[in-house]
Amino acid sequence: MRTLLRATLDVVASNKAILDGTLPKVMKSTMDKLKPEASYFLATDGCRSCLMVFDLKDPSEIPSIAEPFFLNFNAKVEFCPVMNAEDLQKGLMALQNT
Repeated sequence: MRTLLRATLDVVASNKAILDGTLPKVMKSTMDKLKPEASYFLATDGCRSCLMVFDLKDPSEIPSIAEPFFLNFNAKVEFCPVMNAEDLQKGLMALQNT
């Protein structure tokens, strides 16, 4: 299922992770694992954040994806199913056919 991962990193923890080299390693490892179709890095409410859209094959993957963010960055992590324009069109067509 196409899923949006939003991780909002604690400022103090992510400052430390930048200085000790952990942040780029965790981001690279996460991106290598997820192979996101899109990824964005931004500031949200004054905190470093990342958004990644990827295919979540099974909910059992959630802990292994989220824990590095929790453990290394004291992050807030959210997962949300999302659609692209093609998915929306398909859903709306199915709705009209009912």
